Amino acid sequence: MIDPTSIEDYISIGGYKALVHILEEQTPSLDIIDTVKKSGLRGRGGAGFPTGRKWEAAYNSTSEDGVKYVICNADEGDPGAYANRSLLEGNPHSVLEGMIIGAYAVGAEHGYIYVRAEYPLAVEYFEKAIRSARELGLLGENILSSDFSFDVKIAKGGGAFVCGESTALTASIEGRPGEPRVKHIHSTQSGLWNRPTVLNNVETWANIPLIVNKGSDWYSKIGTEGSKGTKIFSLVGKVNNTGLVEVPMGITLRDVVFDIGGGIKDGKKFKAIQIGGPSGGCIPDEHMDLPIDYDSLTEAGAMMGSGGMIVMDEGTCMVDVAKYFVNFLKNESCGKCTPCREGLVQMHGILTDITEGRGNEEDIKLLEELTEVVKDTSLCQLGATAPNPVLTTLRYFHDEYDAHVKEKKCPAKVCKALIEFSIDADNCVGCQLCAKKCPVEAISGEAKKVHEINQEKCIKCGLCHDACKFNAVEVA
Repeated sequence: MIDPTSIEDYISIGGYKALVHILEEQTPSLDIIDTVKKSGLRGRGGAGFPTGRKWEAAYNSTSEDGVKYVICNADEGDPGAYANRSLLEGNPHSVLEGMIIGAYAVGAEHGYIYVRAEYPLAVEYFEKAIRSARELGLLGENILSSDFSFDVKIAKGGGAFVCGESTALTASIEGRPGEPRVKHIHSTQSGLWNRPTVLNNVETWANIPLIVNKGSDWYSKIGTEGSKGTKIFSLVGKVNNTGLVEVPMGITLRDVVFDIGGGIKDGKKFKAIQIGGPSGGCIPDEHMDLPIDYDSLTEAGAMMGSGGMIVMDEGTCMVDVAKYFVNFLKNESCGKCTPCREGLVQMHGILTDITEGRGNEEDIKLLEELTEVVKDTSLCQLGATAPNPVLTTLRYFHDEYDAHVKEKKCPAKVCKALIEFSIDADNCVGCQLCAKKCPVEAISGEAKKVHEINQEKCIKCGLCHDACKFNAVEVA
């Protein structure tokens, strides 16, 4: 509806109206904070902490020089998630206006937006938004001829997933290694450069102008009792309609996948949805009527996260899924604390053994113990939530772990060490297409005669299965 590079377009649809109103009316900070508290807005970046309470804590905190900061966390590193990027690329001024209002409310004069360097267009558009706002007197010294001054700088992240954690993010802005610290003292008391700091997610800041313009009563009517407003999700995976969806809190997973998403691709059966990023959980079909809100997802073993939804069909191995996400988190761990650094390596090793046919029943018990240790003793939320993919797949798909361990079979026919490709003589017409596609020449046979697969040569790439048009290549 608007050109994201045009501040005039944003103003034409009511942009900066909320900021002008609070400055003209000289609205007291506590009134703004109270409005945000009454709206029920919770942080959209993961934990879902009440935004108004966070602002109130920062407002009541002081530093020796009176300096406070507000930060926008745009370090969106979840596989399959891109809601924050699209919001910054589609309407950067909504985020900037929210930050300015937040700074006014808590008494901050300095702000940062921490953006992934892999989002060059988002960086470009936000830089343009900052310049345009300064030119119109909406940013900088004495905004709109008031006593309020505030400015924003862009800090580019280097792609470390752990820098999405608040204390690691502030350390990165300060030029230190992006490692988290123990939160004996919250950032609202001592954050960036040991000053009171408010850190909110992109989507959280973009909600602020709406709440100020339309009121807390309007906003709180959307959603559920404990989760107000809407949420943007990146709907990806084995679903017909992929893309970004904005839905009211409380909508069910079934509505998102089968109504908005149009169901599963190729008429296959739904198996699970992984929600909340790599630290989220896998929710099975029997929980598809679960309402999407912070508390319900947490109870089911998942989390809201930054809004990634990955849909999986019957051809997905849940043990392999758990291994994939644990491997991602293992590589993204900063290594500062032993439970996360070592625990994830051991968890990945056990899952690898299970998927490669070397697992036993004791491995599953050890895996369950490890997940609890890593969850309870890790320094930051990366480690504390990293076991979620394993915990939920063990909880809802334990039969698949048993099949891998006891029967040495992968029910989804995904794990290469536990499957075997063969050719059904009744269906094979000798078209030779499978042999032509095989990269290791493991398939032999004359034209119009039944072919065979040399199991010693076969690397189980599946190209023969995909190439066969007569359903002759079987997987067992």
